[in-house]
Amino acid sequence: MARSASEIRELFLRFFEAKGHQIVASASLVPEGDPTLLFTNAGMVPFKNTFLGSETRDYVRAVTSQKCLRVSGKHNDLENVGHTPRHNTFFEMLGNFSFGDYFKLEAIEYSWELLTEHFEIDPARLVASVFREDDEAYGLWREKIGLPAEKIFRLDEDENFWSMGETGPCGPCAEIHIDFGVNSQCTSDSCDPSCDCGRWLEIWNLVFMQFDRDAAGNMTPLPKPSIDTGASLERLASVLQGVPSNFDTDLFRGIMDRIQRVSGVARGEDPERDVSMNVIADHARALVFLIGDGVLPGNEGRGYVLRRLLRRAARHGVLLGVERPFLFDVGDAVIDEMAAAYPELRDRRAYITGRIQREEERFLETLSKGLALLEEDIAALEKSGSKMLPGEAVFKLYDTFGFPVDLTADILSGRNLEIDEAGFNAAMTAQRQRARAAWKGSGDERVAEIYAKLASDLSTRFTGYSGLSGTSTIRALLVDGESREVANCGESVEIVVDETPFYAESGGQVGDRGTLRASGGAAEISDTQRPALQLVVHRGVVSEGELRIDSEVELAVNADARAATVRNHSGTHLLHAALRAVLGKQAMQKGSLVGPDRLRFDFTHDVAIEDRQIEAIEDLANAWIEQNAPSSVREMSYPEAIEAGAVAIFDEKYGDVVRVVQFGDFSTELCGGTHARATGDIGLLKILSESSIASGVRRIEALTGLGALNHLRNQEKALRSASELLRVTPAEVPARIEKLLEDRRSAEREIEQLRSAQRGATSKDLTRDAREIAGVQVIATRVAGAEAKELRGMVDDLRSQLSSGIVLLAAEKNGQVSLALGVTRNLTDRFRAGDMIREVAIVVGGKGGGRPDFAQAGGSDPSKIDAAFDRLDALIAGS
Repeated sequence: MARSASEIRELFLRFFEAKGHQIVASASLVPEGDPTLLFTNAGMVPFKNTFLGSETRDYVRAVTSQKCLRVSGKHNDLENVGHTPRHNTFFEMLGNFSFGDYFKLEAIEYSWELLTEHFEIDPARLVASVFREDDEAYGLWREKIGLPAEKIFRLDEDENFWSMGETGPCGPCAEIHIDFGVNSQCTSDSCDPSCDCGRWLEIWNLVFMQFDRDAAGNMTPLPKPSIDTGASLERLASVLQGVPSNFDTDLFRGIMDRIQRVSGVARGEDPERDVSMNVIADHARALVFLIGDGVLPGNEGRGYVLRRLLRRAARHGVLLGVERPFLFDVGDAVIDEMAAAYPELRDRRAYITGRIQREEERFLETLSKGLALLEEDIAALEKSGSKMLPGEAVFKLYDTFGFPVDLTADILSGRNLEIDEAGFNAAMTAQRQRARAAWKGSGDERVAEIYAKLASDLSTRFTGYSGLSGTSTIRALLVDGESREVANCGESVEIVVDETPFYAESGGQVGDRGTLRASGGAAEISDTQRPALQLVVHRGVVSEGELRIDSEVELAVNADARAATVRNHSGTHLLHAALRAVLGKQAMQKGSLVGPDRLRFDFTHDVAIEDRQIEAIEDLANAWIEQNAPSSVREMSYPEAIEAGAVAIFDEKYGDVVRVVQFGDFSTELCGGTHARATGDIGLLKILSESSIASGVRRIEALTGLGALNHLRNQEKALRSASELLRVTPAEVPARIEKLLEDRRSAEREIEQLRSAQRGATSKDLTRDAREIAGVQVIATRVAGAEAKELRGMVDDLRSQLSSGIVLLAAEKNGQVSLALGVTRNLTDRFRAGDMIREVAIVVGGKGGGRPDFAQAGGSDPSKIDAAFDRLDALIAGS
């Protein structure tokens, strides 16, 4: 019965493929278009819109092995990880789905057949649980499968009823459990699969989505009941491999070996250290897949979760005695284990492990700072006699320095101290509320509902790959978010038709613009969007007459704008390929914007690109353009495309059948955009700028074709103008400018020397104006026309001429006041310049500050300068 996890995954997929299911590749851990979810946490998440009816697919049966992460909300396994044998943050959920096709009978029969006949699990070890009111499911288990009544358990809603939310699709579920036999430690009078004594292990959940629940709690039968099942690959592997824990399966074996090697700690000798190793192994898997799917460490949202996982794992490394970066090494072992199933990990290996290493290095630095701060807090506690560290202090360590709370508690317990858990929990609650608020959906929900309804009734076929014009029929009109039968001249309108040559914004390419003309009116289209998968909306203004529902229309895309966009989009593909060739395969696309006027390309890279590298990238891309290599567009399954070497983009969602765009033998990408027939059509590619937009992410702005040519012409014009003004040839302009700059710097130095000499003479004159107040020599005077920085030099000169004293200089310029105040060092114990300048500046309507011996300020009321001098006198006299 023992099988490898890879064999289990493959057998599951092939079993259901033979039953007419479409194998669907795992979606990203980052859900597309769902702000209510941080991460994909169940196999059904990618099919959510299909279950809701707002999206249709060309199949009614599907099977997946879906990457999942559970670290927050209802499904939050984080605190249990490492301590229990079954909990993981990252896991793979095997699942089969029916979208209104088969229902309970087939779902139950398929699961039983696979488990007992193919996975060869002894039926005597299996039991089923059903919702207490689901007589149909109970009867199927009893009569069709032949399970004895004592092996079928009716459980309450908390255990065996599933819902997508408070309202919407829901239904009972049946769960299949392994029975490990009576647990002598169990204290329950009636031990059943809801008991947590360890006797039962749920291995498969079959959800029967058959009702639609409204806000009042009423449940109406769905017209097409569906099936959503989920089985943890890790749990199945532990059962089929006969091991007591997910961490003992072959999915973790290589990872555990790496942890033992880098830590020098053997597994199985110390339960506490085993917990730490489990946490590290689990979190390393999560880190690799999160970064592989484009998530980067940050201070909010998904980035914060990633950072927290890494720091928890690093903290457990410290408990194992590893106080150097090591998680990147463990992540490398994760990639070794998982790359066969997820080959993109192999391509992104250097990037993933590099990101982990840099973040870990940063944390180890903050960890030392946190320890220093904690020592200060402990010293304050011991001095005050208190035994409890306030919750706010614990939270600051946790939130600012990433200091795990349990580590704080461990350190305090060694000093016979404790943390204020209630105070910490209050601070955490406030933080969670802020996080939840940040993740609430935005936008006009009413309009979103209209789009969802339209998408359930309408779909738009795209014809723009082969042409820029076509005839269609208006099926929907929206004006100000309201459905209309007629849109009148001058009104902003959104138009839905049956088929369109207009490309809807997607994959970084902007939506087409153009015209839409009917017999009774016309519209200028300024943008095209896709608010739902199969729904295209043309946004514009009715420019003539009126538009009506069911009218036949002629659609024409702006050919010049599309052609320019095509050049820029194909240019991004060549730019991406050139970046990877010059910088390495870790340079992966992180985002893009492709319009008719420019292209913007974001990619993963940790340092600024050198000028020579930019030139190499341009040279390579333009060499490919000169080759005039023809484009090739094919459709194939996602796995086939990846196997063929196509590059997938981090944050992009791909369907089961993908479009592969290839140029020569140098660029192959998954892309749904519009592209050039051959690279020669791009004409020219010119990089305008390169900059950093986030940690580990760079941005290139570039132009292609006529846009690039016009840019070069403008640069030439500017250079010719400069050469004419400087009366040199264009080639001599840089040297001439450098000579002019050096002449200016030399003149400025001479001017400063003259000013310094003038200040010295002025300072000598001013020392004769020194007065004595309360035994202190004081100079307080105006300096005509002086700049703020000149005042500082003059104060320094006057202080050096006074053996002991205080100097205040004031200058007025353009209605503003500049003040500079100096105190000789022998008086700074009595008079602090920073404190005095604040008092004086208030008089002239300003503020300032500085050191004990020198301070500066500004003000807005020159008429009060003399009053400011009087204030200084009063401060000195009253000291």
